[in-house]
Amino acid sequence: MLKSATGITARIVEEAAKCQIKLVASLPDTWIADLIAAFDRDERFRHVPVNREESAIGLCSGAFFSGTGAMALMGASGLMTCIYALTKINYTYQIPLLLLVTLRGAFGDRARYHVSNGLYLQPLLDSISLPYTIVDTPEKIGAVSAAYAHSRVISRPVVVAVTRAVLLGER
Repeated sequence: MLKSATGITARIVEEAAKCQIKLVASLPDTWIADLIAAFDRDERFRHVPVNREESAIGLCSGAFFSGTGAMALMGASGLMTCIYALTKINYTYQIPLLLLVTLRGAFGDRARYHVSNGLYLQPLLDSISLPYTIVDTPEKIGAVSAAYAHSRVISRPVVVAVTRAVLLGER
């Protein structure tokens, strides 16, 4: 277990390890900065910072073909930029993928400029039949491994969207 990670971060890292995830591709997001750092420090994972969300999709999708479990980690707005990549690559070729994203724009987000994410993310995911689950309490962290397993069953991507309150330990 990663000794320096604590609380929710450590629990998410352990859920990923339990799934045999070995590769984590991420883009910076203030809510998940500690989580990204935890994956980067943990020797069980190869962490690859990417410069575009689509690069995380391509990298993680390619890892599937080598038998490597992978997870893409990004903000909600980043996920919304990936719709073409997900439908073209993952839907067409039936490639499972776990995406862990911040649920920006939801209740508790204090940033006005993320309101559109809160308004459009879930309807967008519904419109392309992209399964998702919302982790809005620490007790729901187990959804990470359940979503990973589900993506393998359906051979498609699955999203785990985590709220600010959970990621930052707020009430």
